[in-house]
Amino acid sequence: MTAETSDIVVIGAGAVGAAIAYYCTQAGLSVHVLDRGRPGSGTSSHCEGNILVSDKDHGAELELSVYSLGLWAGELAEHAHRWEFERKGGIIVASRESSMRSLRRALAVQREHGIRVEELDIPALRELEPHVTDQAVGAAHYPDDSQVMPMMVVDHLLAMARSRGAQVSAQRAVTGLLRHGGRIIGVRTDQGQLHAGAVVNAAGPWAAQIAKMAGVHLPIAPRRGYVMVTEALPPHVHHKVYAAEYLDNVSTSDASLQTSPVVESTPAGSILIGSSRERVGFSDELSRQALQQMASNAVELFPFLRGVRVLRHYHGFRPYCEDHVPVIGPDPRAPGLWHAGGHEGAGIGCSVGTGSLLAQMLADRSPDLDMSPFDPSRFGDAQAGTGSGRAA
Repeated sequence: MTAETSDIVVIGAGAVGAAIAYYCTQAGLSVHVLDRGRPGSGTSSHCEGNILVSDKDHGAELELSVYSLGLWAGELAEHAHRWEFERKGGIIVASRESSMRSLRRALAVQREHGIRVEELDIPALRELEPHVTDQAVGAAHYPDDSQVMPMMVVDHLLAMARSRGAQVSAQRAVTGLLRHGGRIIGVRTDQGQLHAGAVVNAAGPWAAQIAKMAGVHLPIAPRRGYVMVTEALPPHVHHKVYAAEYLDNVSTSDASLQTSPVVESTPAGSILIGSSRERVGFSDELSRQALQQMASNAVELFPFLRGVRVLRHYHGFRPYCEDHVPVIGPDPRAPGLWHAGGHEGAGIGCSVGTGSLLAQMLADRSPDLDMSPFDPSRFGDAQAGTGSGRAA
C-alpha cells in the first residue's frame, strides 16, 4: 500500500499543533495532523486558557508572549468570538515590601519590551478589586492579559486549517519515525505510514517520547498542575489576580510541590483557583496537599472565599522544559524533525506565535523573531535510544 504524503506531518492536535496547521496551510503547505486521542484532549483540555504577559519578566519567552498577544489581538481578532477571547486584564498583588521591590524590577524590564503595565497603590487596587486582602502593600495592573476557551481554540483553528485542505486524524497513534539515510521522512502509525517533507513534534508533555524515536534527547517533561472550581457566586473577582510569589514559582526548577494563589472568575459565576506545580511524571494520584495549599492561599488573597464550596477540581500535565524556554524549530541532530513544545503554562497563549513562526521557517521565510534562543541544538548532541512506544 502506498504511504500518504504531505508537506508537513504534525504530531499532536492540541492548541500548538492546531496553530501550526492553521499557519502552515495559510502559507500554502499541505498538512496532516495526528493525535492518539481526540483533538485537544491532552493538556489543552486541562488548563485555563491564559494569554499572559504579566508573568514573563525577561528573555525569549517574554518576546514570544508579546508577539503572540499581537496575533491574538491583531490578525486573529476577527475570529475572537470563536474562542471567546476576553481581555480581562491581570493584577499581581504584593503582600510584602520585598515582593513589591521584586515586582517593580520586573515592571521595568517589561516596559522596555512595550508591555502596558500600571503600578497600583492601595486605593487604586481597591477600586479594581474591592475584595482583595487587606495585607496588600501594592500591585500592578496589566490591561492586556487575556483569556480564551482552549478547546474552542483547538476546534476552530483546525476547522480553518481543514478549510484550506489540512487533514486531521484523531485516535491515530504514532509508533515510530521513518528514515531515509540520516533524515526523518515521515511517521509510522498504528494505521499505516505517512511520508512528509517535515515532521513536527507538537506532542506537549509527551514530546520527549517522540524525540526518543528519532534517537535524540529532548528535556521536556510533564509538570502537574491543579485547578479548583467553586460554586457560582455574584461578581467578586474582576480580573485574573495572583500573588507576586507566583512569578518565582513559574521560573523555579524545583521538582517538589510549589503553590501560589491565582484567582479569577468565569462568566457563569464560578471562581477558578490555582496554582500548583510539581514534577511527578504522569501520576494521577490525588494530591490533597496541593489542593489544601491552594485553598489556603486563595483565602489569603481573597478572604471572602473562606467557606465557599469547591464543586470540583481537575489537573493537567504541562510540558516543562528544563531551561524554561520553549523548543521551536528544526532539530539538527535528526534532520527532517522539528519541535514545537516546552511552553509549560504558556502553551495556549503562545500557541499562535509558535505556529506562525514555525510556518514561516517551514516555508523558507525569515521568521519575525530571532529563533536562536528556541533552537533544539542548545541541548547538544545527547542521544536517546530509539523506541517504538506509542505517543501523541
